[in-house]
Amino acid sequence: MTGAQTPLPCWVDIVLIPLANVTLAFLVAGLIVLAIGENPLLAIRVMIAGALGDSEGVGYTLYYATNFIFTGLAVALAFHAGLFNIGGEGQAYIGGLGIGLVLLAGGRYLSFSVLLPLAVLAGAGFGAAWALVPAYLQAYRGSHIVITTIMFNFLAAALMVYLMVNVLIAPGSMSPESREFGPAAHLPFIHDVLASIGIKLTGTPLNLSLVLAIALCVFVWLLLWHTPLGFELRTVGHSETAAVYAGVRPRRIIIIAMCLSGAMAGFVGLNEIMGVHHRLLLNFTAGYGFTGIAVALMGRNHPFGIILASILFGILSQGGTELAFTIPTLTRDMIVVIQGLVILFSGALSQLSRPWFEWLFSLLQRQAPAVRGA
Repeated sequence: MTGAQTPLPCWVDIVLIPLANVTLAFLVAGLIVLAIGENPLLAIRVMIAGALGDSEGVGYTLYYATNFIFTGLAVALAFHAGLFNIGGEGQAYIGGLGIGLVLLAGGRYLSFSVLLPLAVLAGAGFGAAWALVPAYLQAYRGSHIVITTIMFNFLAAALMVYLMVNVLIAPGSMSPESREFGPAAHLPFIHDVLASIGIKLTGTPLNLSLVLAIALCVFVWLLLWHTPLGFELRTVGHSETAAVYAGVRPRRIIIIAMCLSGAMAGFVGLNEIMGVHHRLLLNFTAGYGFTGIAVALMGRNHPFGIILASILFGILSQGGTELAFTIPTLTRDMIVVIQGLVILFSGALSQLSRPWFEWLFSLLQRQAPAVRGA
């Protein structure tokens, strides 16, 4: 079985193999749940019902998935250029800072139609700027992108703590957060938008940043596989030597890829700062930048796969909350274990199930001529 070399269709690599990996992860998680004395089938049923059982659960699931799409796309785009961007957390943090500064400055004076494009530009610009320095160090100084982006995560966290505690904190507040933005600086919630056309849904944090996330998926797909820049980017990722031979400048591609990656991570602030909290505050990124690495790996660095992986992690986030409430013995730590297993099987063991599919498709190809002959 392991000797089969049958090339697999793209849809198998993007959909079936990740699905098999997730199934294996849940089987192992089920054994752990069983070992602590709970029914794994009941746990799965509670998790699915909490995440997808009603409009409220779906809204929260898609709200979490929106952030995972942003950070997953950020990791995937850089990965196609041969860069492992670990700095999505810091880039999302600084992107949110840029959005917050724009909304604090103009939220009381400008209209929503002006603030929205300014916030989008600020999130993308600040996120890209935070990724530019590691990109420059990789391209022109040989510093490894993994090390520098990890360091920049800590720098972003320290910078935000200083600004929120000493500069941007609301007057008289004991909590490190800014004053609330003006009403014009609030991104509309999906349930409010649908209510305006007569569709009633339970209120959730899901907002119009989901539309931007889907649009970015289309943009990344077009960029990577349907533009000359995308071809150059993927060529550098496959072989820098071949790229140079073809006339591509790898340093330029590294800078562009990392800046685009940082810009996409910066849009997390659009969902959290402009869409939900309506103020600047600490720790609004909540680990989305790190989870985006697992989302990109599981989604095979393809926009469609990233959407599916983001929804899965959204289900784990929302369903895990419901699970911890319904079955107290299965705490939030257990949900972290399940997420860790999904990451393990989607990352380190991502190729575990590939030989099985290669064997299956090889068998089907050998049987096809006999069937046609009959």
